[in-house]
Amino acid sequence: MPRYRMIVEYDGGPYVGWQRQDNGPSVQGAIEKAIFSASGDTVSARGAGRTDSGVHAMGQVIHADLSKDWSPFKLQNALNAHLKLAGEKVAILDVEAASEFFDARFSALRRHYLYRIISRRAPLALEAGKAWWVPKTLDHEVMHAAAQTLVGRHDFSTFRSAHCQANSPVRTLDRLDVTRNGELIEIRATAQSFLHNQIRSFAGTLKLAGEGKWTPDDVRAALDARDRKACGPVAPPDGLYFMQVDYPQVITDRRKAVDENGDGDDLS
Repeated sequence: MPRYRMIVEYDGGPYVGWQRQDNGPSVQGAIEKAIFSASGDTVSARGAGRTDSGVHAMGQVIHADLSKDWSPFKLQNALNAHLKLAGEKVAILDVEAASEFFDARFSALRRHYLYRIISRRAPLALEAGKAWWVPKTLDHEVMHAAAQTLVGRHDFSTFRSAHCQANSPVRTLDRLDVTRNGELIEIRATAQSFLHNQIRSFAGTLKLAGEGKWTPDDVRAALDARDRKACGPVAPPDGLYFMQVDYPQVITDRRKAVDENGDGDDLS
């Protein structure tokens, strides 16, 4: 069966998350319905990351196996037409034929996420549901300094949801940068894989540093505690975006691309 790799954008607000569930509409379900409407194929679309309810994506990557060959251009247009007709907040940005060894989740080398905070007194109108509104002034330079204490390979038990299903709390965080442009503060994170609630836990903890309630040493102490109770408040999902996934240019053996700990990405 021909395999197709797709880049997907979505507004996570209307959905219970990426993964198909019984308690409401999911992004995965919306895409699978569109594939069925376009091709008649009942498929299980596999995503690079399992985002939670309210989490957005600008570069989620999925793969799906169809029963016949499609022109990527025609498949993209057909899926977008059916998604639009169904009123879904999902768009297929790109489609390409993929090797049988390509797996959206397990072939990933790195995942990139963005967390957006708007720090201003006035509430959000245009950005409501798309960023975390913080009415206090935040020092992004202190937040960035605190973030650097988290970069590297660590036991991230403090920043891991109690519901996380990953086999191990150990991850290698390649990047955690905090920058500011006017009212907008951006937290950018890169790693091969993340734990459930890890980035939202980072964002809530770094906010405490930005408010002057915590120092970078306090953030490091929270990491070293390896205790969920030491974490700051978990930031809301509104500000979190799945931005991009990096893959090997040529995948010849899926076993060489299995992700760290075999867990895949379990982010929210």
